Amino acid sequence: MHMQSMQRWMVAAVGSLLLGWSSLGMAQGLPDFTQLVEDVSPAVVNISTSQKPVSRQASVVPGVPDLEGIPPIFREFFERGFPQQGPQTPRERQAPQSLGSGFILSKDGYVLTNNHVIAGADSIFVRLADRRELQAELVGADPRSDLALLKIEAGDDLPVVRMGKSSELKAGEWVLAIGSPFGFDYSVTAGIISAKGRSLPNESYVPFIQTDVAINPGNSGGPLLNLDGEVIGINSQIFTRSGGFMGLSFAIPVDVAMDVVEQIKENGSVQRGWLGVVIQEVNKDLAESFGLPKPAGALVAQIQPEGPAEKGGLQVGDVILSFNGEEIIMSSDLPHAVGRVRPGKEATLIVMREKKRKTLKMEIGALPEDDSVAVIVPSSSPADKVTNRLGVVVTELTAEQKAALDVRSGVVIREVRQGPGAMVGLRSGDVITNLDNQAVESVAAFEKITADLPTNRSVSMRVIRQGRASYITFRLAN
Repeated sequence: MHMQSMQRWMVAAVGSLLLGWSSLGMAQGLPDFTQLVEDVSPAVVNISTSQKPVSRQASVVPGVPDLEGIPPIFREFFERGFPQQGPQTPRERQAPQSLGSGFILSKDGYVLTNNHVIAGADSIFVRLADRRELQAELVGADPRSDLALLKIEAGDDLPVVRMGKSSELKAGEWVLAIGSPFGFDYSVTAGIISAKGRSLPNESYVPFIQTDVAINPGNSGGPLLNLDGEVIGINSQIFTRSGGFMGLSFAIPVDVAMDVVEQIKENGSVQRGWLGVVIQEVNKDLAESFGLPKPAGALVAQIQPEGPAEKGGLQVGDVILSFNGEEIIMSSDLPHAVGRVRPGKEATLIVMREKKRKTLKMEIGALPEDDSVAVIVPSSSPADKVTNRLGVVVTELTAEQKAALDVRSGVVIREVRQGPGAMVGLRSGDVITNLDNQAVESVAAFEKITADLPTNRSVSMRVIRQGRASYITFRLAN
């Protein structure tokens, strides 16, 4: 019995020792944020706004920022985060509403926050850590990056944040957010970086940092910090289906933000590089069709007339593989890279054209206010109908249609019958300009190309639908 007791004691002791070592290892592996929070919190501020009384019945919620342009899945998050109120009469004065967070960039009072936090405001107020509340001047805003630069007058010795470099971040790093979710000032949440370079709907020019840090209404505009206490991002949006945090938070990289700040200070506005192209993702079938070893790059589906791309020699069907030495893996990488180039600068592109690499140099233009491509519906034409292997009936394009669509050649689909064309989603009114990497000059040329199409291999087709061009792929069976 004594020996058995000793054995049980030894097993328990070894187990306790191993558990202690395990707990100690876990404790040593987790970061301690206390000093970081103490150092940075004084430079974090709360942002509130007010609006003047209106001369008619107001249907908007007072103090809630203008959500126009924010994708619906993100807009729901902001709408749920603020109390809904009924219409106001002209006599009702709107008190300042706490909307978000920000942080102090310089000792003389420059403050950075999100544009949606202050959009539509008549007065902006900044509350400091010492409880002072000061009216702020809007220096400038950039809706495309959702950033706004404010200025307050509070002496020349304000606490400031230290700026880091978002380009050096890696997935898995610990990060920390400080802000005022639901008005709870100086709330601290932590997590890790989930991914970099995320593209969000309607946000083509910001390569967002994705984290799992808990972000809620009121956190917007607050800093995202690394373990050195440096700002590496500005908390901006979350993905939500319920209106609350679901583990997907997005921050604007500080490298992007500081470029915006610099341009606002210098020019009062922000300019971005622009190529003037419509691009699409390269999938496996398109890669095979264009002679690429793997799906990568940005496929040029459409070129803006008289734009930088057209002037620089870029052609429809080119696959952009590299921009200024930066490899383009996903098509969304291209707007990020182009947007960082100041207009007027020269850029070097490597493209795949007719299954050969080609280097192009071109001057980058300035992104216009409306960089969308005009939507044009082809009109009908009384030309002869012809059927083909794809099971579609096509006719010649008129000169007016070519001018309206800015194409030199092509055929327009008048009828889609049962066959491969219907299976890949072709519709009446679609215009086919390229097939199997060959320009479709006429109906006769289209017939010849379709007659010679290979079987059991990916074939690409460029289709213009309502003014928007894209490439699709299909395979013909034996």
